[in-house]
Amino acid sequence: MSRICSVCGKGKLSGNMVSHSNRKTPVSYEANLQKVSVKHADGKVSKEYVCARCLKSGKVERA
Repeated sequence: MSRICSVCGKGKLSGNMVSHSNRKTPVSYEANLQKVSVKHADGKVSKEYVCARCLKSGKVERA
């Protein structure tokens, strides 16, 4: 199972690390994902990866 937010779909991002001499080195950034128990609408509880922004904004009901 890949590390992707189950609510918004946020995952790994890619970019460049830029040095003082302006050389670019590829780098990947992980999203701030937490494995939490999520309560679904039908009453079931499952553990899923959810990003910190979705937890903070209340898009997920924790069990």
